Amino acid sequence: MSNHKSKNPIAVLGIDLAKKSFQLHGVDSSGKTVLRKKLARKNLSDFVAQLPVCTIGLEACGGAHYWTRVFRSFGHTVHIIAPQFVKPFVKSNKNDVADAEAICEAIQRPSMRFVPAKSVEQQDIQSLHRVRSQAVARRTAQSNQIRGLLMEYGVIVPKGVVHVRKSIPLILEDASNELTPMFRELLSELYDEVLHLDNRISAIERKLEAICRESEDCQRLLTVPGIGLLSATALIAAIGDIRVFKNGRELAAWLGLVPRQHSTGGKPTLLGISKRGDTYLRTLLIHGGRTVVRVADKHQDRRSQWITNTEARRGKNITAVAVANKKARVAWAILTNKAVYQTAA
Repeated sequence: MSNHKSKNPIAVLGIDLAKKSFQLHGVDSSGKTVLRKKLARKNLSDFVAQLPVCTIGLEACGGAHYWTRVFRSFGHTVHIIAPQFVKPFVKSNKNDVADAEAICEAIQRPSMRFVPAKSVEQQDIQSLHRVRSQAVARRTAQSNQIRGLLMEYGVIVPKGVVHVRKSIPLILEDASNELTPMFRELLSELYDEVLHLDNRISAIERKLEAICRESEDCQRLLTVPGIGLLSATALIAAIGDIRVFKNGRELAAWLGLVPRQHSTGGKPTLLGISKRGDTYLRTLLIHGGRTVVRVADKHQDRRSQWITNTEARRGKNITAVAVANKKARVAWAILTNKAVYQTAA
């Protein structure tokens, strides 16, 4: 049945997103299938705009947040669902028709959890972070390549971008080494690429600083020890509406900072952290936690004493993750109550 004009209107619609073709599966209020249709990209928006107001489910993938904003502008209720929650509802073999039906079935579950939809502003901030992260990786790779090439000529540069910046101009000026004119020219070009990436990273960070100054939530997050410019803006870009989380532990679990369980027979078994959610954001929080752990012994407040005692019992790595978990909970409280962080006595 490919025609949506039925006696019973569509109540729930599942859409399997792609680049060019989109598979639709709709059911009425009783759960009976009333629509199975494949549409091209240019026809999807007009088709959904003509539908009566209904609930639409999308799988979290490229373009999901864009289509969520488009469909909500038509008055529909739109939910984004994680792919791992759709997979159990796929019947038999996997294909576009089965995926659309599985999405439609999954979003009807009362206990289903959905992915928060991002606004255009959030996607702008996230895009800056993604570009900066790639530029940092390219700069690291470029520096390592320079060090590797120089090692073949017997010139050793210590590890780190800072040492590369300091050493290359001195190496180029040193006439006593065995570097040929051709390699000196090549080395100078590689060094210029490192400087170009430095400028690019600095420009992106200036844009993030401007965004942070204009955001009250970012300014509140900056009051938390271990949360800096990158962590604050990344949290705002990832979370959006903090009300989708009932408490701080839900936010920490969403970021993958809680223990992974493998329990059975009433015997709880807790493993390492689940590592779910945004890997980039979780990495920022854990790195910030390492900074807090490193200076905790210099303070005497209750939080620092807890960190020092935890480090003595469990080590630096586990303590850093524990601090990141606590920072996620504190961030939830700050964004929910619109308050600033206050250090306990």
